[in-house]
Amino acid sequence: MQPLPSTQPWDEDDGFHEECGVFGVWNATDAAALTALGLHALQHRGQEASGIVALSEPSNFNAHRGLGLVGDIFGDAKVMASLKGRCAVGHNRYATTGETALRNVQPLFADFEFGGLAVAHNGNLTNAAQLKRALVRRGCLFQSTTDSEVFVHLIAISLYSNVVDRLIDALKQVQGAYSLVALHDGALIGARDPLGVRPLVLGRLGAGEGGAYVLASETCALDIVGAEFVRDVEAGEIVIINNDGLRSIKPFGRSQSRFCIFEYIYFARPDSVVEGTPVYETRKRIGSELARESHVAADVVVPVPDSGVPAAMGYASEAGIPFELGIIRNHYVGRTFIEPTDQIRHLGVKLKHSANRPMIEGRRVILVDDSIVRGTTSKKIVEMVRQAGAKEVHMRISSPPTTHSCFYGIDTPEREKLLAANHDVAEMAQIIGADSLAFISLDGMYRALGRPGRDAANPGYCDACFTGDYAIPLTDLTGHPERAPALLAANGQ
Repeated sequence: MQPLPSTQPWDEDDGFHEECGVFGVWNATDAAALTALGLHALQHRGQEASGIVALSEPSNFNAHRGLGLVGDIFGDAKVMASLKGRCAVGHNRYATTGETALRNVQPLFADFEFGGLAVAHNGNLTNAAQLKRALVRRGCLFQSTTDSEVFVHLIAISLYSNVVDRLIDALKQVQGAYSLVALHDGALIGARDPLGVRPLVLGRLGAGEGGAYVLASETCALDIVGAEFVRDVEAGEIVIINNDGLRSIKPFGRSQSRFCIFEYIYFARPDSVVEGTPVYETRKRIGSELARESHVAADVVVPVPDSGVPAAMGYASEAGIPFELGIIRNHYVGRTFIEPTDQIRHLGVKLKHSANRPMIEGRRVILVDDSIVRGTTSKKIVEMVRQAGAKEVHMRISSPPTTHSCFYGIDTPEREKLLAANHDVAEMAQIIGADSLAFISLDGMYRALGRPGRDAANPGYCDACFTGDYAIPLTDLTGHPERAPALLAANGQ
């Protein structure tokens, strides 16, 4: 399969890309409309496609999916009117794997002997290629290139009698990171992988027996629909919501949680509360720790918007120097209609960011960003700040160096294209053109999360992109870690 076409302006595919967002609601008036609002709040987790499947009585599933943003897909009153029912599930997609095509847009839906089932999945399965080969040999016909369809076929061939047992049977065969919501005639189901790498939260709309339950990737999606946060779905937990209420199953036994640490650094929306910790405050603490570890004499702290803003605020407060919006982000950038010649590509970063010259000119500037992946964007940002008259440009990064690819649902380049995997910090500073460069240490990252440092025996988080400590087996890559693109092409999301 060919690599994914870039969704970044000017084909500048530099940076981590969002995973996906899931949302589900049980027993609410205008369930599809609530789901569309929830997906809108989760738009940052995926901008390539979106879909909703709603359930109306009797056992009637209605679906609409499209390529693009939530507002464009579900902004039509006729579309929303067609999604009748008091229960619905939805999905925002960023393709970590699998082509960008309508057939890959979730939720996936299938009719089984027990009735219809819609599934929306965030994450990546590391044995999907192996499972798919076995399923194809059994006669299963795949309609998409997404690994989420593996769930559908495993459920279909399970010998268990009810949908929950079939789902458990399927989940026990897959490896990888996932949170998923599923809707069938009798229940809304939410599940997280045994290590809890991907997030999922439970909320409640209304009170009493008539109240509605909500499942979502982040608490910001609960806020937009007015739902009260109840709790995080636990690692390895399956929650079943029906007209009798909610029950919980933990079929995998106990294991050490390895929640994705990058949710705190970049992915989650700043106003979300993740695993009991406010994201905004955590990012400020990361910035404070970064200042304690690597401060340099300067006149102003400038964030690279938007994800660098809270960390830069924490840095400036700790260092006691002014915080200024020295770079302004254009929030209305999409694909350009201009032919991307070499000259235009070189200017492309200015579509997204422009220097606020009065805040920069003649000053020693500390730039705070969340990460460096390939380094191409950082290089252009540094160059832009210098052209705006900065006397010195010092880059500070609110994550440790990214030295390894992610295989658990985040789209990252293969390791050979990660700047930190191939250069030391001094070399990286020279490549991006900064007077100095520093990253928060791994222990500093953990201190910002309220721990004394990283406990190698029980880290508590998935930090494989910094350490190479892959907690979930990379079965489809066994013996061939250099073949990361093969996993990302053969799996799917």
